[in-house]
Amino acid sequence: MSAPTLNHQVTGYDARQAYCMAKAAQLAYQDEERIEATAAEWGFDRVRHHCSTFSPPFALSDTQGYTMANSTMVVTAFRGTEPVQLRDWLSDATTPPWPGPARTGLVHYGFAQAVTAVFPQVLEAITELRDADQTIWFTGHSLGGALAMLAAAWLHFEDPKLSADGVYTFGQPRTCDAALAKAYDSALENRTFRVVNNNDIVAQSPPEPVFKHVKEIRYIDSNGRVHDSMPVVSNLFDRAKGMTADPFAPGSDGIRDHLMKAYLAALEKNLP
Repeated sequence: MSAPTLNHQVTGYDARQAYCMAKAAQLAYQDEERIEATAAEWGFDRVRHHCSTFSPPFALSDTQGYTMANSTMVVTAFRGTEPVQLRDWLSDATTPPWPGPARTGLVHYGFAQAVTAVFPQVLEAITELRDADQTIWFTGHSLGGALAMLAAAWLHFEDPKLSADGVYTFGQPRTCDAALAKAYDSALENRTFRVVNNNDIVAQSPPEPVFKHVKEIRYIDSNGRVHDSMPVVSNLFDRAKGMTADPFAPGSDGIRDHLMKAYLAALEKNLP
């Protein structure tokens, strides 16, 4: 499936849409020329690039992404980062949380800095490109998944007329406190899908109870099957199975499961 077909009319979780959004998230790792050429192949004739830098003490130096549009959809995808680097950064508890969108709850300081640095560009692109009442979508992998969820939150709570029609994230870390997670779940119920691959180490960071996940999960088990829920006992056994899948590198499963290619391979297996 070289050219994914995104569907602007899909509601709820859809296996083909999940795979196509994962391809769009993967594309965010490419350079601007490749993004534009690939978007054109997919039928998206307009692209805007987003990049904003910020300063230490944070380990991440910039936020990158793109917005592409055609006559039916506007899709924004954010770029991720290395899992070990991101995990170490998220473990830093030296800075207080940042107020969430429209003063709703709290957000991990680093994520808030990253998304607010680029959000004005994203909002400008969506406003410009959405000239035919197109549906609005966000996606991203790793850090990009966190930024996709938070950009959708900022858009909904600060400009509700532009609320996202769909958000698919892959290997997303926890981003916010319980108050924002609850408000987000209520506002974007059945429109946001947080896909987690087995023992993905980034999806387990930063630590609870301060930071929470939004609740709409799609769990990929150790055999590559997608579930809309996973009983606790079965989940523990499945995670253990995944951890012992490689006898020569038993501690590598958490990082291996986080790779974008692992998500794409599993999602492709689940296509109808």
